[in-house]
Amino acid sequence: MQNITKIPVTIITGFLGAGKTTLISQLMQNPQDKRLAVIVNEFGDVGVDGDILKSCAIPNCPEENIMELANGCICCTVADDFIPTIEQLMALDPQPDHILIETSGLALPKPLLKAFDWPDIRSRITVDGVIALADAEAVASGQFAPNLAAVEAQRLADDSLDHETPLSEVFEDQIACADMVLLTKSDLASEADKQKAKDVITDTAPRQLPIIEIIDGVIDPRLLLGLEAAAEDDMDARPSHHDGVPEHDHEDFDSAIFDIPEIDDIDVLTAKIERLADEQHILRVKGYAAVTGKPMRLLVQAVGSRIRTQFDQMWQESALRQGRLVVIAEHDHIDIAAINAILQG
Repeated sequence: MQNITKIPVTIITGFLGAGKTTLISQLMQNPQDKRLAVIVNEFGDVGVDGDILKSCAIPNCPEENIMELANGCICCTVADDFIPTIEQLMALDPQPDHILIETSGLALPKPLLKAFDWPDIRSRITVDGVIALADAEAVASGQFAPNLAAVEAQRLADDSLDHETPLSEVFEDQIACADMVLLTKSDLASEADKQKAKDVITDTAPRQLPIIEIIDGVIDPRLLLGLEAAAEDDMDARPSHHDGVPEHDHEDFDSAIFDIPEIDDIDVLTAKIERLADEQHILRVKGYAAVTGKPMRLLVQAVGSRIRTQFDQMWQESALRQGRLVVIAEHDHIDIAAINAILQG
C-alpha cells in the first residue's frame, strides 16, 4: 500500500492585534526552502491582512498561494469556505510543503481542529501545530476587554462572583489549544510585565507549554514548523469553554466598516482612533488611509489606544484615494453615528 505523506498545517491564533500577520510575513521571507501556502481569515471585508502578505509574496510563497476567507469566522464556515480552500491549495502544482492558517482574533481554534477530521481532507493534511500569540503588554495588564480591569477588581472583591468576559474566554481557549505560545511585542513590556504575562499564560494552560518572547515576528522557523503535533488527534487534551456546544457564533462581537476621506495629518487620525478606544470602547481598528501628498498607502493597526501606522504600498493610479477602516467591539458597543462623527470630524 502506498504511504501518503500528509501536508502539515500550522494554525496561528491569538488575541486581536497580537502580531499574527507580522509573524507570517517573517516566515514567508525565511521559508527554510519550503513551499508555503497561507490562508488568511478576515473579520470584515477590508482584506488588510491579506494585502500585507501578498505585498511580500516571494518565489516560495507566490501570491496565488495566499488565500483569504472574508465571509466570517473560519470555524463557522467550514463546509462553505474552509474545505474548498484547502482542496484548492492541495491542487496547486507544485503542491505546498506547508500551509499556514492565520485565524481571526475572535476565532476559537478547537472548532477549526475538528474540521481536519473531515473525510475529504483527513487523509491528506495534518495539524503540525497550533501557535498562540499573546501580546505581552496586553496580557500583563489584563486588557482582554475594555473593562476587564474593573471586572477583575469586582471578582477579587467577591469570590462568589464570576465576571468572565467573552474576550477572556477566547484568550483562554486559544492558550488551551496551543502547542506553543509566542509572547509578542516583548520590547514594549517591562521585565516584570513579561514575567506576569508568562505567569498568566502558565496558569491558563492545561499543560506545560513553551513560551518564547519575540519582537516584530522574528523567530527561527525551525522552532515553529515541524512540531508534528497531529493536533486533530489530540483534541481531548485541548479543553475549551465551548466543548459540547453544537454551534459557535460571534454574537458577542460586532464589526463595522467606515470609509474616510484623504487626510492631511496622520497625528489627527491617530488621535481620532484613540478617542474611539476611550469613548466608544472599540477593541480593534485596522485598515488604511490616503495621506495628502504621499504616493503610498498608510496602513493602520490599532489595539485599544495603542496605534501603529506605516506606509505599505503604492497607490494604483486607478484607485480611489480614500481610506477604509474596520472597527471591532463587543456586542452593542458600536454606535455607527458616534464613530462616524469622530472619524469625519
